[in-house]
Amino acid sequence: MRRRMRSVRARATLAATLVVAVALVAAGAAVLLALRASLISQADTEADSVARNAASALSNGFAYKDLDLPDGDENPVEVLDRKGRAVARGEDVEGMSVVAKASERLNSVANDDAGDTDEGVADDEDALDDGDIADETWYGEGTATVEGETGDYRFAAVDVVTKGGVPLTVYAGAPLSAEQGAVGTASTAMLIGLPLLLVTVSGVTYVVTRRALRPVEGIRAEMAAITASEDLSRRVPEPGTHDEVARLARTTNETLAALEASVERQRAFVADASHELRSPIASLRTQLEVGAAHPELLDVEGAVEDTVRLQRLAADLLLLARLDAGERPTDARLDLAALVRTEAGKRAVDRVDVSVDVEAVEVSGSRGQLARVLGNLLDNAQRHTRSSVAVSVRRVGEWALLEVADDGAGVPADERERVFERFVRLDEARARDDGGAGLGLAIARDVAVRHGGSLTVRDAPAGGALFELRLPVA
Repeated sequence: MRRRMRSVRARATLAATLVVAVALVAAGAAVLLALRASLISQADTEADSVARNAASALSNGFAYKDLDLPDGDENPVEVLDRKGRAVARGEDVEGMSVVAKASERLNSVANDDAGDTDEGVADDEDALDDGDIADETWYGEGTATVEGETGDYRFAAVDVVTKGGVPLTVYAGAPLSAEQGAVGTASTAMLIGLPLLLVTVSGVTYVVTRRALRPVEGIRAEMAAITASEDLSRRVPEPGTHDEVARLARTTNETLAALEASVERQRAFVADASHELRSPIASLRTQLEVGAAHPELLDVEGAVEDTVRLQRLAADLLLLARLDAGERPTDARLDLAALVRTEAGKRAVDRVDVSVDVEAVEVSGSRGQLARVLGNLLDNAQRHTRSSVAVSVRRVGEWALLEVADDGAGVPADERERVFERFVRLDEARARDDGGAGLGLAIARDVAVRHGGSLTVRDAPAGGALFELRLPVA
């Protein structure tokens, strides 16, 4: 049972049923109270009309025996004097018992008489003149016995003074059988209808929720199958609707596609890295084995060169791994122009000189990573240029623009995006002596993007390649 209640269908059904039950109970109570209040108001109006008709006759001088009182079954009437004695009753009325406000009025009168004071009587007689009827009506509930049968009634009490100066109180009742019958019938209907309605709501909610969640179960089952098979090329079914479930399926497929691309990129990265590492390791091992067998043939310079190449490749792979892991650059301010002058100064003894034309522009980021970007761009330019490499830095709007240009063969238009992919080397750079492992430009673009900038390539004015690094100004 507890496992069933953990499902969304069960919880949704229970919640909907509880909400509807509370709403129906509240609405039913309000309806019953309103119905009872309306019927009681009608009974009060009826009792007040009967009482005032009798009071009017008494105020006009009719004798008690001449009063035209209604049938006791319909409206029992009783006229009491100041002593609380009945001086007149309706036909077949054997007795009345009044509570609430009407009884308070009766008790007040009785208490005044029990005190044997003339002051209370004088006060009441002064309140109404001879032949007057009180404007105020007192209401209450009670019982009346008519022809031996006792029933519930709503009573109205009206004070009157006869022309002879006799103060009286007229009590008239209206039966509550209609109110009790209507309220009872409504209560019975609600008690029968409420469970049936709740069962209907529960069933409909459960069915609708199950149909709505059926695509979710399909998505879950397919995801479980994908996890078990490790086949990231599979996709979850997308329903033809345009609701939240359909958006969930589309987002899940987009996530699977991104995950598949990431895994494929990782596999390719591992394969390319293994291939790139195999050559220098094999070369170094061969040289060491030859040197061990024939010391006079040991190529120390070649071994050192292969070791340096391995060191650079390992550093590049480590940096790419950190970038793929989401490493964020530090938020330090640095002068891009000073960084360019420093890096260019280190290349004074290189095969090709680097000319510098910079203006001071501050950017935010990692000095080490940005120096690595500049170094990779300069290595690439010096590797492919014929005679010169030029570096410039200037501010363009809210961007710092760093350009590295050479006068080599340039980058073909259809290769200008592929050149930034990992382990990609164009045909002229495939020879081991001409270039590295094809990671320099890939690292440079990744670092640029993580600094909020971009790295692109186009034709240089001198005919070679012009690499443009854009970074936001600090």
